[in-house]
Amino acid sequence: MNSEKKLRVFSYPYVIWMAIFVIVPLIIMAYYGLTTKEGAFTLENIKSIAEPVHLKALWTAIRLSVICTAVCFLLALPLALVIRGLHIRSNGFIIFIFILPMWMNFLLRTIAWQSLLERTGVINAVLSFFGLPEQNMINTEGAIVLGMVYNYLPFMVLPIYNALAKISQDTFDAAKDLGAGSWQTMRRITLPLIFPGIVSGSTMVFVPALTTFALSDLLGGAKIQLIGNVIEQSFTTANDWNLGAGLSFVLMILVLVSMAVMSKYDKTGEGAGIW
Repeated sequence: MNSEKKLRVFSYPYVIWMAIFVIVPLIIMAYYGLTTKEGAFTLENIKSIAEPVHLKALWTAIRLSVICTAVCFLLALPLALVIRGLHIRSNGFIIFIFILPMWMNFLLRTIAWQSLLERTGVINAVLSFFGLPEQNMINTEGAIVLGMVYNYLPFMVLPIYNALAKISQDTFDAAKDLGAGSWQTMRRITLPLIFPGIVSGSTMVFVPALTTFALSDLLGGAKIQLIGNVIEQSFTTANDWNLGAGLSFVLMILVLVSMAVMSKYDKTGEGAGIW
């Protein structure tokens, strides 16, 4: 019993950290989101999500996040299959490969893409060199999705690879011996077995994509507003913390729904296992 109490002491720093940096900010957000500037209780800040400009920003964010998640899945699945086929014994090496680019600052990576996509950027310079017409790539939804996919693809690859690595090779050999083709093996064996990893990876991509504002600022300019941009501008430009906190409540609900889906289908922790 005494040993349990001693071990419990080691959890106190974590509890204090969570209280200061999670619970306290949530309380502050709740206070501002549910009050007016005069401090009176109101639900208008949350209801403001129904305004056309806010609904448009929310729908755009959801639409681009879904597209980003789908593209990441289409890229991550074959990539994870190839990596598994290499039979690399050390999972740490796989992690290193995907984490290495993320050692660079998020904003620096995004600014690099901004330099590549702008009208006088590297890509258009190459096109002009070969006599091809220049493309208007910057300040478009496509540029934002590209930035999302580039930054969040590892979050899809790692859970799927982790799920694939747990499937014994004997399972695939048995399917082949029984006459199953590549497509049948993928549809009836691989996809059902890695489904928790797919759900986990999709959630890990969808949530940050939904809440982003830096990517749309740098790659979308002022032409494309996501709900994250509206919230960020409410706190900074408009200095309306009440509205920003109220809209954050709505966004937090969507995030919690995504997390609930992940916890329902990812009971074995595929999303965290590779880490």
